[in-house]
Amino acid sequence: MLYYITGGERSGKSRYAQNLALQLSETPYYLATSRIWDDDHRKRINRHIADRDQRWTAIEEEKEISEVIKKDTVVVIDCVTLWLTNYFVDTKNDIEKSLSLAKEEFNKLLQREATLIIISNEIGMGVHAATEIGRKFTELQGWMNQYIAKHSHKAILMVSGIPVEIKN
Repeated sequence: MLYYITGGERSGKSRYAQNLALQLSETPYYLATSRIWDDDHRKRINRHIADRDQRWTAIEEEKEISEVIKKDTVVVIDCVTLWLTNYFVDTKNDIEKSLSLAKEEFNKLLQREATLIIISNEIGMGVHAATEIGRKFTELQGWMNQYIAKHSHKAILMVSGIPVEIKN
C-alpha cells in the first residue's frame, strides 16, 4: 500500500503521516532522506526526532531508499524534496538525470512488500523561484510528485493542518 502525503511547508504533513503510521503499526519505521545542510536544518531534524517515541525505528538513507525497507513494515519516508535534492546536487543540477535516477529508485521501492507513507512538498504552489536553479528544482519536484501520486493508492493534500483526500 502506498500513501502519498503532500502540501506546503508547515502544513501538517509529518504529523499526519506519523499518526497514520501509528494507526497501521505499533512499531513503524521512519526513513529520513536528508543530509545535514546547516545548523538550522539540524534543529529541524532534532525537532522531528523529538516528536517520535520509542515505538519508532529510525533509518537514514540519502538516495537508495528501497535498500533499507524491510518486508511487512510500515515506513514513513520523509521526504521526497530532500531525497530529490540529494540527486540534484550529486548530478550538478541535471534535471533529466536526477528525475531518471529518482524514478528508477522509486520503481524499486514499489517492489517492496511494505506499507509506505511518502511525504513530499508542493513547492510549485508557492512563490516563483527567483533563481534558475530554483526553477529547475521546482520542475524536478513537480514531475516526481506527479509520478509518485500516479502510483499511490491514496493521496492526501495537507492544507493548514487539515487533510484533503485527493486520491482514494
